[in-house]
Amino acid sequence: MKAKATLKNISSLLGISISTVSRALSDHPDISATTKLKVRELAEMLDYEPNSYAVYLRTNASKVLGLIVEDISNNFYDSVISAIEKETRKIGYSLLILQSSNDPEIEQSCIRLCKYNRAAGIFIALSSSGTDMAPFRKLEENGTHIVFMDKVPDDEGFDKVAMNDVRAAVIAADALLEKKHETIFALFGDKEFSITRNREKAFTEQVSKLSSGTKLLTGYAKDRISAREQTRLALDSQERPDALFCMSDEILAGAIKAVQSSGLRIPEDIAIIGISNGYIPTLFSPEITYVETSGHALGIQAFESMMNHLNGLTNPISVEVPVRLVRAGSL
Repeated sequence: MKAKATLKNISSLLGISISTVSRALSDHPDISATTKLKVRELAEMLDYEPNSYAVYLRTNASKVLGLIVEDISNNFYDSVISAIEKETRKIGYSLLILQSSNDPEIEQSCIRLCKYNRAAGIFIALSSSGTDMAPFRKLEENGTHIVFMDKVPDDEGFDKVAMNDVRAAVIAADALLEKKHETIFALFGDKEFSITRNREKAFTEQVSKLSSGTKLLTGYAKDRISAREQTRLALDSQERPDALFCMSDEILAGAIKAVQSSGLRIPEDIAIIGISNGYIPTLFSPEITYVETSGHALGIQAFESMMNHLNGLTNPISVEVPVRLVRAGSL
């Protein structure tokens, strides 16, 4: 097996000190351009790779970022991960991608793994709004920066990046109310999360404000299966809705399964609108009208927040990513 190239090998071959080699590779201003070029050319020829652990011990800064989401197969988080990974790679960092399965205990084990790998920062979508914030404050105090994204805590003092949930819900309500529906069934997610509370409050207030004659029914679903069941119950009730609002892609997918099983026509028998990353609505015929919440845009903004901190801007900020209505054939 070929021996791994080291700083000592390079220094011996060039007849210069190990410290000079190290500073040349880190682009230190005290080293001449000629020496830097010689060192880099030889390092590339020998396939030299820096020891990341040694770099951390010397500089107290790793080039690893952690990312924790509840489900990496989720279409929205897939877009978030793709955006962050691409930007992370551009700056020479590595991204450690972990899945919490919406379980606080697994989430904590993911955090411990990030600590073990000396992550300089962690992107995280919380598994529960009731999560104890003390461990995250401890991480910040010890130099690991946290950027909460999508599912964020109510606590101040952290960088938070989320979609403009209030605006998304208002746009969806307005689009339904334009059609003068008599009964709307609005299906929301886990009530523990601020994202659910924000979207529900904005949607119900907008319906109440603009249309006193519209009856609003609400339900809650934690996953696709429960969304299908909740929708089936609503469609089988005496107050069958003529319009359906789904606050997320997962809920939308489950709810439409129930609509299809009922034999109802879209939009003749029931109109549908959702809040979506944009992919799921295109899988149905007619395609579903939705308010776009872009995972890619959120990922880019979360990365910018992380870079701002790592570059010395330490005041925590909360950012809301813009949303927009995408009209299709379901209204």
